[in-house]
Amino acid sequence: MTGPRRRLRPPVDPYILALLGMVVLATLLPARGVAAEAASGASTVVVGLLFFLYGAKLSTREAMDGVRHWRLHLTVLACTFVLFPLLGLAARGLVPWLLTPELYGGFLFLCLVPSTIQSSIAFTSIARGNVPAAICAGSFSSLAGMVLTPLLAVVLLGSSGGGFSADSALKIALQLLAPFLAGQLLRRWTGGFLARHRRIIGFVDRGSILLVVYTAFSQGVVAGIWQQVTWPRLLALLAAEALLLAAMLALTWYGAPRLGFGRADRIALQFAGSKKSLAAGLPMATVLFASHASLAVLPLMLFHQMQLMVCAVIARRRARDPEAAGEPAPVAGPGTA
Repeated sequence: MTGPRRRLRPPVDPYILALLGMVVLATLLPARGVAAEAASGASTVVVGLLFFLYGAKLSTREAMDGVRHWRLHLTVLACTFVLFPLLGLAARGLVPWLLTPELYGGFLFLCLVPSTIQSSIAFTSIARGNVPAAICAGSFSSLAGMVLTPLLAVVLLGSSGGGFSADSALKIALQLLAPFLAGQLLRRWTGGFLARHRRIIGFVDRGSILLVVYTAFSQGVVAGIWQQVTWPRLLALLAAEALLLAAMLALTWYGAPRLGFGRADRIALQFAGSKKSLAAGLPMATVLFASHASLAVLPLMLFHQMQLMVCAVIARRRARDPEAAGEPAPVAGPGTA
């Protein structure tokens, strides 16, 4: 007799609805003047706090426990920081007949963002894949993204007219990497507190992102973002992102056996190698794009929700595969990172 089936979360994450609510609020009541300056200052502070918490929460020991899966981790990194950017560069042909240069900049940026941690782990668990490998792959991707994402943005977006320079990398170092490293250095004293107050830290984490979204879209609304993004352009963006996600899901799934990975590692590779982190990408976009961040984060927000919905369906199907018989039951629902 089997235990009760664990319910999965709905495809539309409530946090995504909250993010969309911030977009609506910014559209109806954008911050202007002194309020805009205050929101921008607060956003800068909470982004630094957010990356300090990322550094303080990440256990180096947990990350090093998965070193034996180095082939899988390198493959995930290659998918995240090589295949994704190559597909993003190939999409340059969609400009200007489908995507505006500004939307393409955001589309290319999402291709440079690191992979998720929480949702990759959750979907891998649901599909009965290699969960420890997914944990380590997501952690390594996040660590590498602290350096690779801004460097790739400087090289690729700079050459695409994004206005990037060495100053952009310096801003990332000062506003994101420095707090992250400070969190790692102080983890010995802060780790216990964070472990005991995970719910409070979660509120800070998500609340920070909500403020970042409101600030970015307030600036965009004042600059006339909704006059720049028409419905046909938005639908074209969604179609391009659907093709991008389908390509990465296919490459990771069908390419894994050719690299010698078994079923459990194949699942971990598909979910960790085909997804992008909203939590890591949004703060980076506000630093890199400044007043143009609203157009930059729009593609990432849309892609994030799309990947959650599609991967939720795939994870359920993987769990019902005959090969999954005898594997442990899933232990978590999809996350939002």
